[in-house]
This record gives sequence, C-alpha cells and structure tokens, in this order.
Amino acid sequence: MSRFAWLPDYLARLAREGVTALADDRDALAPARRVVLAADDWGAAGRIAAAVGCRHAGLWGDPEGERIVVRACLVRDGDYLVLETTMPLRQPVLGSHTPHFPGVDRLERHMQDLVGIACLNHPDSRRWTRHQAWSDGDFPLRNDFPVAGRAAGRTRADADYPFARVQGSGVYEIPVGPVHAGIIEPGHFRFQAVGEEVLRLEERLGYVHKGIEKIAVGRDPVGLARLAGRVSGDSTVAHAWAACQAMERATGCEPPPRAATLRALLAERERIANHLGDIGAICNDVGFAFAHVQCARLREHWQRHNQVLFGHRLLMDVVVPGGVARDLPANGADTLAADHRALRKALKPLFAVIDDHPSLDDRLLDTGRLSAEYASALGCTGYVGKASGQGFDVRRDAPYAPYDGLRVDVPVGSEGDVAARVRVRMAEVHASLDLMDQLLTRLPRGDLVGPLPEPESGARGLGCIDGWRGEILTFVRFGADGRIARFFPRDPSWFTWPALERLIHGNIVPDFPVCNKSVNASYSGHDL
Repeated sequence: MSRFAWLPDYLARLAREGVTALADDRDALAPARRVVLAADDWGAAGRIAAAVGCRHAGLWGDPEGERIVVRACLVRDGDYLVLETTMPLRQPVLGSHTPHFPGVDRLERHMQDLVGIACLNHPDSRRWTRHQAWSDGDFPLRNDFPVAGRAAGRTRADADYPFARVQGSGVYEIPVGPVHAGIIEPGHFRFQAVGEEVLRLEERLGYVHKGIEKIAVGRDPVGLARLAGRVSGDSTVAHAWAACQAMERATGCEPPPRAATLRALLAERERIANHLGDIGAICNDVGFAFAHVQCARLREHWQRHNQVLFGHRLLMDVVVPGGVARDLPANGADTLAADHRALRKALKPLFAVIDDHPSLDDRLLDTGRLSAEYASALGCTGYVGKASGQGFDVRRDAPYAPYDGLRVDVPVGSEGDVAARVRVRMAEVHASLDLMDQLLTRLPRGDLVGPLPEPESGARGLGCIDGWRGEILTFVRFGADGRIARFFPRDPSWFTWPALERLIHGNIVPDFPVCNKSVNASYSGHDL
C-alpha cells in the first residue's frame, strides 16, 4: 500500500462536516504529514480520525509567547499524521479526543494540568499530574512559571483524590501503595472486590513528578540527549535515540551508517535484557523461582558485557546527537556473535520449560486477559499490544535506519493473557538475536558521529522509535538560541497503564502482582 493512501478519505470526511483542514507539507515533521485545524474543529477531527481507523499516539501542548500550539499524533498503516491547532493563551479550550480514543484520557488531563488547556466533553475532570503541588492558577509548562516553582515548604499529601466507588453487598476496598514493600517506584492502586474477585481497579500515578518537560527547556542537544536517557532508566537507549532522532530530523542531520547500526545493536541488547528480567520475575510472582534465577543469571551476564563493550551496564549516554559516543573494541563483533550463540544455547531448554510447565500454565493461562478490542481502543503497542493481536512495530511498519534494510520478524498472539505476553517476550528475544546477527554481518566502517547543524529558530522534529515496551514518540522544538524550547517524550506506558486497569477485571486479588509484572508499565516513563 502506498504511503498515506487513507489520508484523502480522512480529509474528504473532514470537509463533508465543514471542517477546514490545511494539509501543509512545508513543515511536515517528517516522516509525518501535518494537518492544521481551527481550534473549534479539534474535537471533530479526533472523532473522524477514530472513524477512519487511526490509532492515537499522543498529544502535547506547546506554549509559544501569547499562544499555545497543540499537536496530536495519529497512526494508520505505518503512516504518522500530526494534527495541529493554535489558540490564544487567554482562552485555551479544545474539544476532547478521549470520547473517541480512551487511551488518550490521561494525556489530555496531563496537558490540562501542566499547560492549562481545558478539554471540553472530557469524561473525567479530576486532576492527574497536578496532585497538590500547584495552585489552580499555576501551569508549570507555561513560559512564565519558574523551574523551581513558587510554593514554599512541604507539599501536602494528596489524600483527598476522589477515587471512583463501587457499592453493593459484600464489596470492599483494598488500597495498595503509593509506597510499596519492594524497591519499585511509587504508585497507588485502589481495588474494589467481592471476596477474592476484582470488580474494579483504579490507579493513581505521578507521585514523583520529575519535571522532565520543564527542565529540558534551555538545554543544548547533548544535554537533552542525556536527559532523555533518564526519562525511564530501563529504556535509556530507546528514549535517547528518539530524542536524537527528533533533533536530527529538525536539523537535517544524517547519522553515519556505522552509528545507526550500533544504535540498533544497543536497542536490541536493551530489549533482551529487559525481557529476560521480566520473564523471570513473572515466573517468580507465581512461585517458580527456578526460572527467575536462571533469567537473572543470563541478564547479569548480558549486562556485564554491556559494561565491557559500551561502558555502561544499562547503556546510558552511548547514544548522542548525530551518532554514538563509543565504538566496539577491535574484537567486539566477535564477542557479540559469541554472546548471541551462548544465549541461544542457554535459552533453548529454559524457554522450553517456561513454555510448557503445568504449574506455570495453571497460573498464567487465562489470567489477566486483555481483549483485542480493548488493546486497540487504548492504543497499546509493544508486547502488551502484540499479545492481544496488535502487530504494529515501528521497526517494521514505519522503519528507520538501519531497520529499513533488515528483515524484522514481529511475533503476535491473540489470547491476550499473561501467558501470551510471556510467549511474545520469549519470541522477541529470539527475534532480537536474529536482528543483531544481521546487523553484525553488515556493520559498516566509518564515522561514529555526524555534525548536527545549527538549528533554525522554531525548527521542529518528531522521533519515532520502537523501544522494548513499544512505540516511543518524542517531539522537539528549538528556540531562537539553538537550544531546546519544548521537549515531549511519550512512553508506551501512557497506554499500557490503563490496560492493566482493564485486564485485571474478574481476576482474583492474588493474581494482581503477576498481571502487573506481565504489563510492567513504567512509572518513571509516565511520571514526567
């Protein structure tokens, strides 16, 4: 199918409803196309986008002087379309997209809390990111708000958040968190249950608001790449790559082929390390400690090689604007090839046990089932989406260098339960090993970094990278001084956290830990 074959139909439907839409390719945020709308038409544009089968990939507000620009990214058939509208700062009101795209609920509330844009017809008017840190008239992402904030003293507890109630005979509540027994990040889970069966789960996140979007302003490209790599520490390669890709597209920089290949090797190593850790942890949550120990051993070996070859166990700060900061040592390709062979050998019997073990099957099959309909409605990507029939993978469906020259196998399941998410992860480990073998056979010689041209004032770029959790979307705008004026990194977890609320319905309370680990959405990637 030719690119954007569906776009004329979308534009025609807009026109039939009296929506004036300007398809402007002069500033297309390539590879995306851009459609400019009047603010009054924003809600209708979202409704019609849902009707033509688009997936919502995120939205963000961008204060510029006395106006606010709002952008939303839609995806269909591997094509990215950015909707854009502008409104005055004194009257920032838009129609909500949430009634048509449920997964964008929290992104709209985040934008409302931090930028001050009211979303009309939004089904949930409660604060999301705000907690109690700012007064009702303060919007931290506006240009006049100081980085350090205005409040003095300790912020009062967010104890009066109005959780939804379920009433009935025998219904009771279980509050969990935000402080947990382990070392995970803070998040509150409010269960309503009857006996052991969960009737409803509601999440409250954002307890460690890091101010990522605010402290990005004024940074140079190198500083932004370092910050992006800390949006979610287990996705440092993917987030740094997405930020660098956005800056490179904004400035017309083309990273050298060797750098692009090394970036892909790093990203696949990151994917494998995290899948190994989670596969073992899922097994451990149902008492199968053997798999946990073996996966942890293999992950540790893998990450020690990261340290030896690239200077960091988690591969932080290796991806930089224009390329990579470190090259493989002289025998590095041979070491990596041996690493791949050794891991394949170790995984064969281990994955065979995990894939067909009665005690695991008893706990994982039919547990935490997410239907294809809900996965699609919420916009889930990555292993959560793939296990529920959503096969989108940026590396294959909207490929970027070097994946545009590779064969990318994408495992997809249909059952949507914990077992399916484990199987997809195991298949992705093998697929990543195959990809890395392809990369090693065509690793070119040459430079590691290409020069990043001085950005023009207002230059914008969009980064789209497939991280191990799924699609990462990053927007960057440069200011007049060549420094960052706006940075928005959208982690896949914005869409998979709501999936957890849905898939736990009808399960028993003791199965929540394994359901949660099978999704493993990022607190940090969400709590910007």
